[in-house]
Amino acid sequence: MRALVSVSDKSGLVPFMQGLVALGWEIVATGGTQKMLDEAGVPTIGISAVTGFPEICDGRVKTLHPKVHGGILARRDMPAHMATLRENGIDTIEMVCVNLYPFRQTISRTGVQMEEAVENIDIGGPSMLRSAAKNWRDVTVLCDPADYGAVLAEIRERGNTTPETRLKLSAKAYTHTAEYDCCIATYMRRQAGLEERLFLEYAMKQPLRYGENPHQTAAFYAVREPVPFSLAFARQIQGKELSYNNIQDANAALNVLRDFAEPFCVALKHMNPCGAAVGETVEAAWAAAYEADKVSIYGGIVGVNRPLTAAVAAALKPIFLEIVIAPAYEPAALEILSSKKNLRVLEVDMTRDGVPVPQYVSVNGGLLAQQLDTQVERITAQMCVTKVQASCLADLDFGWRIVKHVKSNAIAVVRDGHTVGIGAGQTNRVGSAEIALKQARAAGFADELVLASDGFLPFDDTVALAAEYGVRAIVQPGGSIRDAEVIARADACGIAMYLTGVRHFKH
Repeated sequence: MRALVSVSDKSGLVPFMQGLVALGWEIVATGGTQKMLDEAGVPTIGISAVTGFPEICDGRVKTLHPKVHGGILARRDMPAHMATLRENGIDTIEMVCVNLYPFRQTISRTGVQMEEAVENIDIGGPSMLRSAAKNWRDVTVLCDPADYGAVLAEIRERGNTTPETRLKLSAKAYTHTAEYDCCIATYMRRQAGLEERLFLEYAMKQPLRYGENPHQTAAFYAVREPVPFSLAFARQIQGKELSYNNIQDANAALNVLRDFAEPFCVALKHMNPCGAAVGETVEAAWAAAYEADKVSIYGGIVGVNRPLTAAVAAALKPIFLEIVIAPAYEPAALEILSSKKNLRVLEVDMTRDGVPVPQYVSVNGGLLAQQLDTQVERITAQMCVTKVQASCLADLDFGWRIVKHVKSNAIAVVRDGHTVGIGAGQTNRVGSAEIALKQARAAGFADELVLASDGFLPFDDTVALAAEYGVRAIVQPGGSIRDAEVIARADACGIAMYLTGVRHFKH
């Protein structure tokens, strides 16, 4: 039995090869792999001794030879194939152990040049993996050091791997080469300025019990490299397994948290904020967010952008919540929350790295791709378009950052750094405003209110309604053909109006 070995990742290789040699296997190795095995006392045969041809072009060509691929690809159950091997002096190869040049790691380094990236594109390795994977009935193919132990144990027990094992390893090898080629294609297309193809690579993080509803199947997939503000790389400290809807809601909460650097808390339900506040401390932010809507928070999510303290945990304990999210937890806070066994407690990296985040949304038969809306405009006095000016720029700024995360048509009503009313997802904007303003009044807020709208006000009816409910300032994108009428009504009502020139729809 003969194994061909050529690996970049040499972890676990020596004991694996020692085990094969002890079972009577011959080891054929290339370049650096042979050097390492020889130094470890593992007897090897150099690839040049097999091919009768030296490695050339600085190692670019060494395994692309009939004596390699013939030994891998020949079907043992076909006499003609075996006769051809004998006629040409080719020995069979029963195992191919290969992993590839570190192309992904190379291009991930800051400042790497294309010339270096190209030199880390493996040619012979993928060819050997594909050959062995194709002939899986006769050849064991290994591309992951994590499989060495199980394969060696199976050979010791049975004399060889089973067909079932070889099939699984074949599928794994094809996945490995597909991911490798996808990474190269994405990089080369980016260098060439080509955008008409999109290659995505996700690995299953976990199967889900069901999707949005119990009759729908679902699974959760993650990108390869960790990113901040991501549920895919969160640490779940306690609680039940996350559901499809949990993940959607928690992701929405994280997108809100991303926009706030000061101490901030958001309560969220069905992907819409139901209460949000900034404060001098996380305790103050939590208290204000809870006061904003004590009803809707039931069965919702609470997220903070500071380590969650024992005081906040004690306040959360009596409330039925699905998830709590924070960048860290005080030990005493975790002890308090641990009494709620089903509560999902998540620790999430909230590092702000400024890297554009892609967003993908599936549609029937297609996929929409865009950059995640992480842009934040700070409200300034220069944005005022009315004769009346506001003294509550901080509330205008806060409302503007919140309303971008509410389903369109979106209206957020704010006072003193926290939401007092939110209107989401209505088919007309005045309907959303009415919901938010009535909610504010029911909570006892009837003056000095700020209203934020994610899209322009197409008519002056929202302004007139706002005046009835004690709104003193409005922030909106502007851009309507009736902007002049809307601004005039604001002046007539004594309401300051600020135009950002930027829209934040969230469908």
